Amino acid sequence: MHIVISNQSKEPIYEQIYYQIQKQILANELKPGASLPSMRQLAKDLGVSVITTKRAYEELEKGGFIFSIVGKGSFVSEQNHEMIRERKRRVIEEQLAAAIQNSKEIGVELQELQELLIILYEEES
Repeated sequence: MHIVISNQSKEPIYEQIYYQIQKQILANELKPGASLPSMRQLAKDLGVSVITTKRAYEELEKGGFIFSIVGKGSFVSEQNHEMIRERKRRVIEEQLAAAIQNSKEIGVELQELQELLIILYEEES
């Protein structure tokens, strides 16, 4: 498992850990049933507080990405990709609704917003 912490990022460290582990699970780099490092070991490896890794693991567990067994550790859960896809779609819809609202407030027309979306989408490809 490879995690890089950026001190320049505006994201809290626990979120950086969360998103990087989540991405590795969704990309199937971390397979279902795979054991994750202990919270203490990960904290030591990354040079962060155990409280930080604990919070990241708790968030991963809440999201259904991992499960923990007392005395044994944390493991990658079997993923329901359709459910994950639906959750992400809802987040996208919320973000787009906010972008539309902001656009309307400053008078950006639909065509200009569509052009901007296309440009940004193609830059990420």
